[in-house]
Amino acid sequence: MGSERRLRLFIYARIIVSFLFLAATLLLNYQDFSAGIERFQPGVIKLMAFSFVFSIISLLALNRRKFTPFLTNLQVIWDLSFVTVLILFTDGILSPYSFLYLLSIMIAGMLLGRRQALYTASLCGILYGAIIDFQYFGYLSFIGLSQQDALQIGPLRLFYTISFNLIAFGLTAFVTGLLAERARLSEEALQRSSIDYFELTQLNSAIVAHSESGLLTTTVTGRIRVFNPHAEAIVGLKQSDVYDTQIESLFPQLSDFYDLSGCSMKREFEYQAANGTVMILGYRVAPFTDNKGLLTGYILNFRDITDMRRMELALKKADRLAALGELSARMAHEIRNPLAALCGSVQLLSCAPDIQEHDAKLLAIVTREAERLDALISEFLMYARPATPQLQRVMLYSYIEEELLFLVQDSRFASLTLQNLVPESAEVTVDPNQLHQVIINLMQNAADAMPDGGKIRIECSVTSVGVTISIIDTGVGIAEDAAKHLFEPFWTTKPAGTGLGLAISYRIIEAHGGTLSVESPLGGGSRFNITLQVP
Repeated sequence: MGSERRLRLFIYARIIVSFLFLAATLLLNYQDFSAGIERFQPGVIKLMAFSFVFSIISLLALNRRKFTPFLTNLQVIWDLSFVTVLILFTDGILSPYSFLYLLSIMIAGMLLGRRQALYTASLCGILYGAIIDFQYFGYLSFIGLSQQDALQIGPLRLFYTISFNLIAFGLTAFVTGLLAERARLSEEALQRSSIDYFELTQLNSAIVAHSESGLLTTTVTGRIRVFNPHAEAIVGLKQSDVYDTQIESLFPQLSDFYDLSGCSMKREFEYQAANGTVMILGYRVAPFTDNKGLLTGYILNFRDITDMRRMELALKKADRLAALGELSARMAHEIRNPLAALCGSVQLLSCAPDIQEHDAKLLAIVTREAERLDALISEFLMYARPATPQLQRVMLYSYIEEELLFLVQDSRFASLTLQNLVPESAEVTVDPNQLHQVIINLMQNAADAMPDGGKIRIECSVTSVGVTISIIDTGVGIAEDAAKHLFEPFWTTKPAGTGLGLAISYRIIEAHGGTLSVESPLGGGSRFNITLQVP
């Protein structure tokens, strides 16, 4: 590309010089031509005109680019021919244009390199020496070059002239070749450097654009500059919306983030996006400097860690529930043994023939409460140590239809609208009896949340990684504090509840390798999601 650019500049220069020389010659000698007096030979003017036309044609051919190597060599050959013919047209040994050979050598060195410059210098010496020798011996008289002019100069001076020109040609070729080689090396180094910078710029742009976390940069005063696509997706705003705005207007929690003393900072905060979604953003901010070490701004890397925090809470909760369940199971076994002995003793006493009616009633109450306590322990043991699921393939739509037929017999569902919105093709691999217990429990909880009537929808979404069954009601909803303890054993908001229904449902779904979660929008209602993995 550099050689082509130099060749183009050289052709432009020759076009301008040829045109100016031709115009000046015609203008200055207009009257002489009219009077029949030739100050310059007509051949010189024709040669300049031809040089102008040749340069125009070369420039047009250069635009096709594939002719560049051929054109480069052609220019050098033309220059040598042009200077040689010009010297022949201007009195040969007496011509003032022999210095143009130096320009030809310099151009060859610039366009083709050191070796070609030396070749051109040798060719210039041969051509110039031949012109002088041929003129001296009278071999060029037929084109108007006088032998007398050469004889008047003398052989010794002619020898000096040829020698000095040869030395000048050689030195010019050497210096020009050296400079051209250095220029070529510098140009290649600059080109490599330019390519590296371009690739680095492209790489940085690609990293910023395809980063899986939000990335923004600010000035030292906190004005936003870079805002990558992932940041746009998290925040819900385009770069054009936030460019050159203060970062406090986007993230009020970061009003003092740029008060750093040359160190990075990692924190997190709660953020509400433009669409109303509340999320937890974790971020790291660090200052960056220019090539002089001066602070020029800050780079802030942030991402949505809401799911991560929820997962951490879920894991902590699962660990806590597992530990509590194991401890409680052992305690339940210890309670059941004396309880069985107590029930047996009470039954023996109630069978005595002389027992009083009042005592019999008290013993019946003790028996009933002991049985209720035994049922509660059995239910708790079901939570603490759920049975291994006996998995089967179940068509979910028909399964839910059967569950709804079972529930309509319950008076709590008399004023409720039940909708089965599960796709008919949906299938799950579950223990039907255990899933029945979960569905019934969730449906009854939904009915209890709507004593004045409402609607319950059962939906299902199927993806490549799992199936999500959602039970959605239009009840009063669940408070945020209550949702945190909803699946813990013995925690309930119902006056007569045991607090084990949802806890058992949670353990059953957990035994299936799935998850049970709850959502409660601000507008009311709740949504329980049963997520099962695809086997």
